[in-house]
Amino acid sequence: MTSDNSVAFIGLGAMGLPMAARLVATGVAVRGFDLSETARADLTAAGGQAFPSPAEAVVGSDVVVLMLPDSTVVEAVMAQIRGSLKPATLVIDMSSSEPLRTRQLADDLRTREGVDLVDAPVSGGVKGARSGTLTIMVGGQPGQVDRARGLLEHLGVVKHAGPVGAGHAVKALNNLLSATHLWVTSEAMLAGERFGLDPSVMLEIFNGSSGRSGSTENKWPNFILPGTFDSGFALRLMLKDMRIAADLARQVGLPSALGEAAIEQWARADQRLGPGADHTEVARCVADRSSPEQPDQSD
Repeated sequence: MTSDNSVAFIGLGAMGLPMAARLVATGVAVRGFDLSETARADLTAAGGQAFPSPAEAVVGSDVVVLMLPDSTVVEAVMAQIRGSLKPATLVIDMSSSEPLRTRQLADDLRTREGVDLVDAPVSGGVKGARSGTLTIMVGGQPGQVDRARGLLEHLGVVKHAGPVGAGHAVKALNNLLSATHLWVTSEAMLAGERFGLDPSVMLEIFNGSSGRSGSTENKWPNFILPGTFDSGFALRLMLKDMRIAADLARQVGLPSALGEAAIEQWARADQRLGPGADHTEVARCVADRSSPEQPDQSD
């Protein structure tokens, strides 16, 4: 269990706010920041302290948790807070960042400020954030991971993925897999429906057979069949992670042909559905007669 007792939590969005609130509920002193005034007020209501800038939030903190959209935002926030970090602060980047940029940032922080950074992206969605059942993929040296573990175990199950950057790499690769099988699951489900099969029966059979996946066990029965499309994870964030994974594959000399094809389909779905769409809404595009696989004749 870590002895760190003051945590700054930067990024109080759909995932960050319930995660910060769980830490508060376990007795952790949380100092938070988000651009949203409403999110800051929600943290205060949960028992944390909210501050009007990230630099103010991190003052005196032993640990800084980042839950931000991407590497560019992470780097921008780090530029604002570096001067306010005390020596030996541990930075935990739980965002979906780019692995190589994470490694560069970690090296720079260690060299210039003596600050450690580990990456700890998550899987499990808003439900997992609220219930503390996230899968947390941590990249860092064993001692750094041990220091972070006590805090992170309040939020879910910690998996040490390897050195710094490994968490972000495996998270992106996981989401490439998740997105690809969500798309093909939607194709299979809708083909079966049009043939006359009962969707619930199909899911029961798939989940007892080799076709089962997170899409058949969770996304289709809980968010797509009911028509709620409210998993809490945005389509654009999924697409971003898919592109990170494909870029990583190219960087290591193993282009992902099927992954690239899936990215094309998801990019068209993003254009069709627009900002704010939940990632499970790609099933709408597969169901649409003018799906992303065909030209849209409506314009």
